[in-house]
Amino acid sequence: MTGGARFRLTPSLQAHLVLLLATFFWGFSFLAVKVALEDASPLLFNAVRMSVAAVVLVALFFRRLRSLPVGALRAGFAIGTVMWLGFELQTVGLLYTSASKSAFLTGMCVVLVPLLLALFWRGRIHRYTLAGVALAFTGLYLLAVSGTQPLAAVELNRGDLLSLASALAFAVQIIFVSFASRRIDYVHLVPVQLTVCALWTLVSLPLAEPRGFFHPTPRLLGAVAATALVATAFCFAAQAWAQRLTPPTHAALIFSLEPVFAAAVSFLFLGERLGRRGLLGAALILSGVLASELLGQVQRPEEELSRELVE
Repeated sequence: MTGGARFRLTPSLQAHLVLLLATFFWGFSFLAVKVALEDASPLLFNAVRMSVAAVVLVALFFRRLRSLPVGALRAGFAIGTVMWLGFELQTVGLLYTSASKSAFLTGMCVVLVPLLLALFWRGRIHRYTLAGVALAFTGLYLLAVSGTQPLAAVELNRGDLLSLASALAFAVQIIFVSFASRRIDYVHLVPVQLTVCALWTLVSLPLAEPRGFFHPTPRLLGAVAATALVATAFCFAAQAWAQRLTPPTHAALIFSLEPVFAAAVSFLFLGERLGRRGLLGAALILSGVLASELLGQVQRPEEELSRELVE
């Protein structure tokens, strides 16, 4: 093109696209986990999933892990611990609530990330990011209210409360990853955090789920492979790599697309339809992400984006 603007795939844009891909796989994993829980108890399923993912990453990066810095151990332990809490709460919650409601409540981290940053890390959030958060939250709410159910009729059961608690854990995880990934190589960080998460799951299993079961049916083994290799090993490595260049509020907004992708996969494979209200919710989430990403970048020089977390 002569005389026109050339499209440039900047490192920041690459990071955002990688997070978008990871979010798609996480959206798909809601259905995989829901199917898996017909043949396995939730915590034992988590233990197998996390253990497989940890073993794969340790084997893949074994040579580089032989010179593991102390900082990676500390950060990996903290991130792995909150990951364990988030997954345990979310997976058990899926026993008592629907996948769409679990996705909505877990998506509350889009609101909790800027709130926690402001309260505990003196973070300053751009007005377009706040607008994006508000749009995304409204969209998540509309996605959770199905059919002709009144908008004010959403009641919280035990599974919903567990899902909400998992959102808090995942919000902390997003913030911790943003801090750690700027100074620690993701090749060191991610295997440690997944190993810690797997160990916590195995240690807590006899107390939290003494009657766990695992029937190795083909669909369960397929769900383990999909969630361990793609939704866990790949996606968390992608998150740690990408969040070096992405503020945590932007990452949380991109992650709010998770239930939208889950709904799209449900439509394609199960024939489930969102309805007008769900489509409006999906459009609001997309609008929130675009408001933060596009308008925010117009207002700020590109080099300032990576400093948003601590300014």
